[in-house]
Amino acid sequence: MTERKGTAKLDFLRRIEEEVQQKWEQEKIFEIDAPTTIGESTNKNKYFITFPYPYMNGRLHLGHTFCLSKCEFAVGYQRMKGKHCLFPFGLHCTGMPIKACADKLKREMELYGNPPQFPEEDEEEEEQKKITDEVIFKEKSKGKKSKAAAKSGSSKFQWDIMKSLGLRDEEIVKFAEAEHWLDYFPPLAVEDLKKMGLKADWRRSFITTDVNPFYDSFVRWQYITLKERKKIKFGKRYTIYSPKDGQPCMDHDRQTGEGVGPQEYTLIKMKIVEPYSAKLSGLKGKNIFLVAATLRPETMFGQTNCWIRPDMKYIIFETASGDLFISTQRSARNMSFQGFTKENGVVPVIMNIMGQDILGCALSAPLTSYKTIYALPMLTIKEDKGTGVVTSVPSDAPDDIAALRDIRKKQALREKYGIQDYMVLPFEPVPIIEIPGYGNLSAPLVCDELKIQSQNDREKLAEAKEKVYLKGFYEGIMLVEGFKGQKVQDVKKPIQKMMMEKGEAMIYMEPEKQVLSRSADECVVALCDQWYLDYGNEEWKKQATGVLEALETFCDETRKNFEATLAWLQEHACSRTYGLGTRLPWDEQWLIESLSDSTIYMAYYTVAHLLQGGVLNGQAPSPLGIRAEQMTREVWDYIFFKTVPFPKTDIPKENLQKLRREFEFWYPVDVRISGKDLVPNHLSYYLYNHVAMWPNDSGKWPKAVRANGHLLLNSEKMSKSTGNFLTLSQAIAKFSADGMRLALADAGDTVEDANFVEAMADAGILRLFTWVEWVKEMIVNQNNLRTGPADTFNDRVFISEMNSSIIKTEQHFERMMYKEALKSGFFEFQAAKDKYRELAIEGMHRDLVFQFIENQTLLLAPICPHLCEHTWSLLGKSGSIIKARWPTAGPVDEILIRSSQYLMDTAHDLRLRLKAYMQPAKGKKGDSKPPAKPTHCTIYVAKTYPPWQHSALSLLGKHYKSNNGALPDNKVIAMELGAMPELKKYMKRVMPFVAMIKDNLEKNGPRVLDLELEFDERAVLLENIVYLTNSLELDQIDVAFASEADDKLKEDCCPGKPLCVFRSEPGVLVSLVNPQPANGLFSTRIDIRQGDNKDSIIRRLSRVNRGIKDLSKVKLMRFEDPLLGPRRIPVLGKEEEGKMPISNSSVFHINLQENKVHMSDNGLKMDIGDTLIYLVQ
Repeated sequence: MTERKGTAKLDFLRRIEEEVQQKWEQEKIFEIDAPTTIGESTNKNKYFITFPYPYMNGRLHLGHTFCLSKCEFAVGYQRMKGKHCLFPFGLHCTGMPIKACADKLKREMELYGNPPQFPEEDEEEEEQKKITDEVIFKEKSKGKKSKAAAKSGSSKFQWDIMKSLGLRDEEIVKFAEAEHWLDYFPPLAVEDLKKMGLKADWRRSFITTDVNPFYDSFVRWQYITLKERKKIKFGKRYTIYSPKDGQPCMDHDRQTGEGVGPQEYTLIKMKIVEPYSAKLSGLKGKNIFLVAATLRPETMFGQTNCWIRPDMKYIIFETASGDLFISTQRSARNMSFQGFTKENGVVPVIMNIMGQDILGCALSAPLTSYKTIYALPMLTIKEDKGTGVVTSVPSDAPDDIAALRDIRKKQALREKYGIQDYMVLPFEPVPIIEIPGYGNLSAPLVCDELKIQSQNDREKLAEAKEKVYLKGFYEGIMLVEGFKGQKVQDVKKPIQKMMMEKGEAMIYMEPEKQVLSRSADECVVALCDQWYLDYGNEEWKKQATGVLEALETFCDETRKNFEATLAWLQEHACSRTYGLGTRLPWDEQWLIESLSDSTIYMAYYTVAHLLQGGVLNGQAPSPLGIRAEQMTREVWDYIFFKTVPFPKTDIPKENLQKLRREFEFWYPVDVRISGKDLVPNHLSYYLYNHVAMWPNDSGKWPKAVRANGHLLLNSEKMSKSTGNFLTLSQAIAKFSADGMRLALADAGDTVEDANFVEAMADAGILRLFTWVEWVKEMIVNQNNLRTGPADTFNDRVFISEMNSSIIKTEQHFERMMYKEALKSGFFEFQAAKDKYRELAIEGMHRDLVFQFIENQTLLLAPICPHLCEHTWSLLGKSGSIIKARWPTAGPVDEILIRSSQYLMDTAHDLRLRLKAYMQPAKGKKGDSKPPAKPTHCTIYVAKTYPPWQHSALSLLGKHYKSNNGALPDNKVIAMELGAMPELKKYMKRVMPFVAMIKDNLEKNGPRVLDLELEFDERAVLLENIVYLTNSLELDQIDVAFASEADDKLKEDCCPGKPLCVFRSEPGVLVSLVNPQPANGLFSTRIDIRQGDNKDSIIRRLSRVNRGIKDLSKVKLMRFEDPLLGPRRIPVLGKEEEGKMPISNSSVFHINLQENKVHMSDNGLKMDIGDTLIYLVQ
């Protein structure tokens, strides 16, 4: 971005914003309570909108702001539609990030002092090892630093992160206590949002965790209810887990890997057959297994070998049963948290080996028809998936057949890795699955079809796998005994179960993709004791699906994401042992995690202002005198469940009735707005928990969810590390609140990523400033604006265009499409005014100008409320614009609007034709001069199409009606038109004409097939002839019918597409003198032409002398004595002495032979000499 030259316009907007915000604060304009009258309470004309409360470990940034701006624009609009609107705003502190950051600061101070003296970069990696708690490997001397440790080695220290926020060393120390974060960041968030002009009822704001006694009580009540309703269970469950943090790592606790879950594999045990190789000889008598993780246990019947990567590091470790497993260290780490080892999280390493150490070893593998198979080399095995040991089923796996063929045909490869011929050559693919179209050896067949030459043909192999795997799973039929004739998808689980019962396989889990916790720890899948929400319960899932069916999602993609999530969603761990939050009421060693205490808190918003006393942590006296300990389960039940009787409590009945009335009025949530990334977790849990808490009251279920994409900044991802990042407070300082809001509205509305463009925000500042200045100018000059009937062509067009924009903008606001609302309600609205100003030669009408200003202020108010509040006051309106009503649109004359567009298109076309006319004739360079600028033009309009076009259009119209609004293929049309004898000489032109009509039909609808225009184009042009004449800087334009033109024009001219002929009329040069002193208007010479009148001469004069702005103020005069008059010196103050005004009825005549001009008026003829006088009043 280029540096700004000045900030005067920005400062102007910021001053307005500060004044307006103070006014709103004093008037408490956004504070709203449920109505107390019976009529208003039952006829609920309300709008309750929410945004997922942001996490309080830093300042709010532009990404948060983009998402919450959708709520802000919606509540502004709905309020103007006369609804009771509530937009409350909470602040989330539950979870581990704050606690993790605080603990990290403590640790850094312990290690490096206060303030810390951090080591140089080369020492940092070693020092970071002290901070990173890794999984324990018994053979510590040979332990290798994990990926997580490597990542944390290059990460910033927490102290540095705090300094980057602008905090001093003495302030940072306080952040070593988690509670300080809760005192520091939430008030800053509120302050920043107030500076944005957020229409929130701040009395209802709160922070979460047990620091807030009322919210803590509310969450405890929710969980007691869920447990009683059997939605919460306890047991061992596979979950993504951070060894370093010592607890499950839910989505909100992750640095990377949000949405990633555990992936289940079948762990195949392949026993190494004695005698062991030299490297393993010391383990004689022990059962050693190569363990391979597979997603396809049903294919184990077709094993011909197993694959090992020669240059990969493996470990041999002892399992709980005493058997020894060989795998990568990464997978062993996962297994150690799943009950594979004696001690949870501890991998007893017996030996470190390389893959080449076990190549060629003989194996006894389950299910295969070969008694012994061998470990062979594969160079493409990856370390980040599975165990590093891969089963080989060349009949059904393209990778396996390609690698097996490589080693079979390349003796040098076998020799390099010490593989004997007997380990490879006797092994052929085994038919195990019949796939329609691919036979019983699908992988070899597809590899042959795609001409795959080796295991290095990665792209072709990927294509082969896509073909074989999907079709094999859904259509494959088993061929092996015991499962013959059964579908592959039906036998997967039974085969897995059979192998497990025989001790030949086990269940093994690992994350689908890498997951890093916020403490930079690479997560594993662990089998944990935990409390979990049973989202997989069929009845509950069915109820949640019922909520989704009635839910407005605004786009199909969001609905599909919800459907997919509800289909796969199973148990979700709701408890953890580390972090901040509310304790489980029945098992207080556990905390409720952050995605689980945030599912129905919208209900708490409805009563928070009556409980908390206006402070975020709920620790001030309650406005109703209620103490947190009085909020028993029965009290909460009474507030939120309308059929529950009054509880036994010492809280006065009227107070509890007031709390219940607030909830009953505001609920359900009308719209929840969020990023699309929350659909697979928070937003789905939101549906589940509402139906669990109010199973028989669908009136409390969510009504709509609006998901949007992420926000790019200047077309790039926002990132602190690259500097492409803006906090909310920075954006306001840089662009003003309204300038930022305008750019946010323009950034985008769909689930695709939006784009905040700084140049747009800068342009927005200029647009808004210019708008206010124009309003001020109109107010000052209102007495100079036209009055009387507002019924000219351009008046009527402007009225219709304003009404049309109001209707369109309202539709966009209803659909929450704010980019489109800004387009129709500001950019196009302003363009309509600019067009009106340009076309209304007679001047803009005062009433319409002020109607426009009022409408524009109202349409823009939801997006830029500060400036609109200021404009509202400039108009002398009483009360705040926040309380104003949305404008009511009058009738829209679409035909009139289209006729105006026709006028603009025609003017544009005429300018292009004039430009082309002025080009030099084509020929040799330098031979031709450009023609003189024409003075006159005749525009020809056609009432009907030329016969050949008429025939083509008639045929298209007939097809359109008979085919329900569709046209046949061009070949069909061409044949039918070719059969018409009257079109034979025009066939080269007919099909391009048809193509143009088809294109216009798509853009403008069936009216393009009409044989006549819906308006009188000649009348439209004549009504705007002065504008056209001035626009083209011509002296005169005539409008004639094409029937009066020559044959070529007749053939080419059609309705809506006028043609023109330019010409130059001769004239006699006359001097026009302005005798008025010191006005910047000077003498000039212009041509007088035959038939000119006063107005045509003044128009011609204004084109030459741009200082003349208002033609109505120009007075044209002639000398009484045309010969001596010009020679007399004018007398100051007596400029009209010796001169006669030229009347409207005067007509000028020229004599070209004598180069003279005379004038006739009411039958009198007079010589004017060579000079005229003009005065500007």
